[in-house]
Amino acid sequence: MPTTSSAPGKVYLFGEHAVVYGEPAVPCAIERRARVTVSERDDDRLRVSAEDLSLDGFTVEYGAGDAPDVDVPTPLIEAAMGYVDAALEQARDAADRPNAGFDVQIESEIPLGAGLGSSAAVVVAGIDAAARELDSALDPAEVAERAYRVEHEVQDGQASRADTFCSAMGGAVRVEGDDCRTIDAPDLPFVVGYDGASHDTGALVADVRALRDEYDFARDTVEAIGDLVRQGEDALAAGDVAELGRLMDFNHGLLAALGVSSRSLDELVWAARDAGAHGAKLTGAGGGGCVVALDPGSGTETALSLTPACDETFRAALAHEGVRAE
Repeated sequence: MPTTSSAPGKVYLFGEHAVVYGEPAVPCAIERRARVTVSERDDDRLRVSAEDLSLDGFTVEYGAGDAPDVDVPTPLIEAAMGYVDAALEQARDAADRPNAGFDVQIESEIPLGAGLGSSAAVVVAGIDAAARELDSALDPAEVAERAYRVEHEVQDGQASRADTFCSAMGGAVRVEGDDCRTIDAPDLPFVVGYDGASHDTGALVADVRALRDEYDFARDTVEAIGDLVRQGEDALAAGDVAELGRLMDFNHGLLAALGVSSRSLDELVWAARDAGAHGAKLTGAGGGGCVVALDPGSGTETALSLTPACDETFRAALAHEGVRAE
């Protein structure tokens, strides 16, 4: 029988980019999931079928140490397969089965490169499913640790623990350096707007690093985001949605100052605010992708759906459960 696991995507309430430099961040898991189904093979080869990963569906088969031979641009395959390969390698390591081969099917409700944690969800679900397929089930905390190693490797050492820990554990989490914990949070009224674009997370992180290295005020901006997150934790604990929204607005402004917003994201943020949202900001690496707003009513969702820059809008419920067997 094949083994299937799923893991949720996420939105950032506060703290993206600054978390890379040891500042705190608060991401929240949302009920949009990636599902990975794994079957062990009789040889050491891999056959990977993917939907909505980085191409409009593809299937590749190759052996250990070989590159997949498919007629699509190399960077797209490298981006998609880098995470999958590294996730399966973590499962092999956990099971002490270095030569295990797999058939892998990936399905995702999370658009790639949109700031909703698609790669983290695929990695978390992939490690969990492959490890269970090899009779070496892992607890969510170990899945989170191994998933972080994958992102750290694939993103050339620039990843934080935030996305993978949030996807593995579910709910709201607080991440500050290596200190990761789950925290209590109400069911916040998240509304997500997606501009249809994708981004290169590694490139955007590198751009912020270069800015921070060049300008003291950019370094101060990163630290200000950390201070804002600490303030936001108090508002979250109190369930003060209005204050959370005001702080989200500040956070977006600081991220824009670091150069990671875009015309389309700013347009979506202002559409949400003008519609009465408590607050709105980009979520994730930026450069295109998604914004997240807080609005218990229908105004923001309607306004975003009518905004030319918006490709899709939806409500996003908090995913209380992280990685799970399906």
